[in-house]
Amino acid sequence: MLNIAHRGASGYYPENTLLAFNQAIGLGADMVELDVHLTKDGEVVVIHDETLERTTNGKGKILNYTLGELKKLDAGAWYGPEFAGERIPTLEEVLQNLKGRARINIEIKNGPVYYEGIEEKVLAALSKHDMLEQVVISSFDHVCLKKIKEINPSPATGALVRLGVLYVARLLRPEKVAQSVGAGGLHVNKSYVTPDLLRRAKQHGLKVWVWTVNDPEQMRSFMDMGVDGIVTNFPDMLRKERERWNRSLPCSSPVDRGVD
Repeated sequence: MLNIAHRGASGYYPENTLLAFNQAIGLGADMVELDVHLTKDGEVVVIHDETLERTTNGKGKILNYTLGELKKLDAGAWYGPEFAGERIPTLEEVLQNLKGRARINIEIKNGPVYYEGIEEKVLAALSKHDMLEQVVISSFDHVCLKKIKEINPSPATGALVRLGVLYVARLLRPEKVAQSVGAGGLHVNKSYVTPDLLRRAKQHGLKVWVWTVNDPEQMRSFMDMGVDGIVTNFPDMLRKERERWNRSLPCSSPVDRGVD
């Protein structure tokens, strides 16, 4: 089971920064999760929102700024004065920093702002750094995931699902949606993960990740269910719970670190 650091160790450090990613590895994460957008001049940058206000001292949409302009913004002081000076990283900077140290879950943010060509740019960066098989690409935009597989089938993909009205009414089956776009994973909000959903996903050969889990009791519950990955802001907490959970099992059946 993978310990996936949500936007890095975002429970302790400003999210989606190199600091948060590096600290996540030290705290026991197997994988870091991050979000990407495109700049005005077509660079792939790592930040969650399509706008700047929440996590920087800038204003407006990312697509209206060049990379040079974004690099002048502070991406750390909002979290605490001791983090002033952190910058918005590019995807390439993160790949260079984390290669060989941790796997990466890249969430492509393609809505409400849609970025033409973002799939090709993400794949080009991964190819450049020889990391196509060290990542999982995810998105709520399932057309984006289908396009990724059409361009290059090498990277693993995961379908993010919110499980809204259509899913609850069983008009759509999340496992069938994931399978229809060639995804090998189903990434589900913790509120909707059930043994039945896990059973159906496994029957379709899908790995199930649950997000975002920051409570030790919930972590243990999802490990009991048999999820393949837990996304958390506190990778050190999950590391301890996974170790404790493993000790409670028969020697022959520990929860592994999820390496495919």
